[in-house]
Amino acid sequence: MTEGGTILLTGATGYVGGRLLERLESDGRSVRCLVRRPAFLKSRVSKQTEVVQADLADAQSLAGKIDGIHTAYYLVHSMGAEGSFADADRIAAQNFVAEGLRAGLRRIVYLGGLGSDTDLSDHLASRQEVGRILGESGIPTVELRASIVIGSGSLSFEMIRALVDTLPVMITPRWVGTLAQPIAIEDLIEYLRASLDLPVSTNSVIEIGGADRASYGQIIREYSRQRHLRRWMIPVPVLTPRLSSLWLGLVTPIYARVGRKLVESLKNETVVRDATALELFSVRPRGLSGAIERALGNEDREFATTRWSDAVSSAAYSTRKISARVGSRLIDSRARHVGADAASAFRPIRRIGGARGWYAAN
Repeated sequence: MTEGGTILLTGATGYVGGRLLERLESDGRSVRCLVRRPAFLKSRVSKQTEVVQADLADAQSLAGKIDGIHTAYYLVHSMGAEGSFADADRIAAQNFVAEGLRAGLRRIVYLGGLGSDTDLSDHLASRQEVGRILGESGIPTVELRASIVIGSGSLSFEMIRALVDTLPVMITPRWVGTLAQPIAIEDLIEYLRASLDLPVSTNSVIEIGGADRASYGQIIREYSRQRHLRRWMIPVPVLTPRLSSLWLGLVTPIYARVGRKLVESLKNETVVRDATALELFSVRPRGLSGAIERALGNEDREFATTRWSDAVSSAAYSTRKISARVGSRLIDSRARHVGADAASAFRPIRRIGGARGWYAAN
């Protein structure tokens, strides 16, 4: 249906959107990315990809930006914003469908969240409200509902990594027993890509997930096993998701704002209850162990292909720069030109440590 047409992608600077953009470009598809800061993305896209400025919170900025588009991916959320993210997401979705209807948009593919409880967290309730706004707009919408995403760089995976790598002993609340159905980022991208060609004329809600159901405690244990780390979890019945979110902000401050909102969602089971996806798609998702193994393997390959010289300016006599973060590793590069051959220059480096000690923290 969409072969040869331009695909609209929102959220291209996000984790899932960035991975999907790479996949669409590798397929040779023409993509138009709607982003708030085009300069951030332009240097990272292929020649056939168009980057245009638009802010879904500003209806006027969308004018004409969806013209000529058959299918659009809606992959944005406002959890990192100040104030009410639910209000911001609601307004963004309403602005998008209004312009989409005017432009004659024929299909929306939306990534939402699993959860069938009546008492949903604010995060999951907002995700599903956005899905309803898109689906009830009159534009045929494919709403994929997923649980946590396992992949190097995904927020859920990075929070688990931060906890396991930082804490040999974890005081664990009741929610570590809540079931999820984690999905590997590669499998999620395959579902999103296949949704382009899915026959649909009305709103369709499709639940997707990995091959395994697992509690958050089991996810933590499996990550620990593959990282060869011994970790102890001590269950405490009084630590609520709200208190856990505040504790998370102390242990993993880099993820505090968005992470707290995710932790408050851990009271809800996020598992697939309708297996229709296995009938509609040819995707056969991997299990938890394979998803974590692939995420760690991808990090190792990325680290192995990162050269120290990538971070060093050839014009500088001496420089220091953090060039990349690969998983739990920060790649730090320094250069100093000295009047000596390689063997002589390396000799004092070999003597660092041991009886001579280190430069700090002896």
